Amino acid sequence: MVAKEKILLDTDIGNDIDDAFCLAYLLAQPRCELVGVTTVTGDTQQRAALVDALCQAAGRRDVPIVAGRGDVVLSGPGQPQNPQAEVLDRLPHRTGFPTDAVDFLRETIRKNPGEITLLAIGPMSNIGLLFAVDPQIPSLLKRTVMMIGHFFKPGAEWNAKVDPFAAALVYRYLSHENLSIGLDVTLKCALPAADVRAKLKGPLLEAVGEMAEVWFRNRDRVIFHDPLAAAVIFEPDLCSFKRGRVVVDVHSRQVEGMTLFREAADGPHQVAADVDGGRFLSHFFSVLGGGAA
Repeated sequence: MVAKEKILLDTDIGNDIDDAFCLAYLLAQPRCELVGVTTVTGDTQQRAALVDALCQAAGRRDVPIVAGRGDVVLSGPGQPQNPQAEVLDRLPHRTGFPTDAVDFLRETIRKNPGEITLLAIGPMSNIGLLFAVDPQIPSLLKRTVMMIGHFFKPGAEWNAKVDPFAAALVYRYLSHENLSIGLDVTLKCALPAADVRAKLKGPLLEAVGEMAEVWFRNRDRVIFHDPLAAAVIFEPDLCSFKRGRVVVDVHSRQVEGMTLFREAADGPHQVAADVDGGRFLSHFFSVLGGGAA
């Protein structure tokens, strides 16, 4: 019997639809023990309600959901918008969530040393503060997996750009086992809207579909950024990785949040360099019960 992976998810669900697909994947993944979900940036109570709506659609009322930091650590554009929150009028959900996400993450990790994977798929406001408040936390995790960065081309990825100082804090303290899944690979994992709609069957995916229709008003496809980060926890050879050091540029007047990667055999960070996109999509939808991509 395969042991389950204990996972803490930190998410900005409600903007890009990939957060909802990522959460759905974790709820459907038989090898996942989702020990908690925290929300970050903007109206984190509203984002927590979206998490609960998907958990309820999956028949899960046992997952702790905690709202986190709404503003940025020091400077950055933040992310006040949450367009997918309109579906809350149509989906059952709770309200009034605890607001101590950093404390919740810290206590949960310390109670389970060496057992938890921290999966961060939003701006790093909660995680940067967590590591700064308790620098021992990275070493108490089994691993840290993040959807962040653009490592082999110039430019700033959204999760790093929204709160660049938080992202810089994360990489400053992160030296234990960690993976960064950036745009270099996630952009290779996409499906047109029509193909996605055809797979949204069953209560959980129908709830995701409600959120996806908000996304499709201005987009014609889904890029599975966050789901890829989740999938490599269970299928690590979906991606190849390079080791080195990541530094986040917080001084650029034009593009704060660029993730600067320098390859080094003894570097503390691993970043995804390539992906088998077709195999990922097949794996992802097989877990969700949507058939092969």
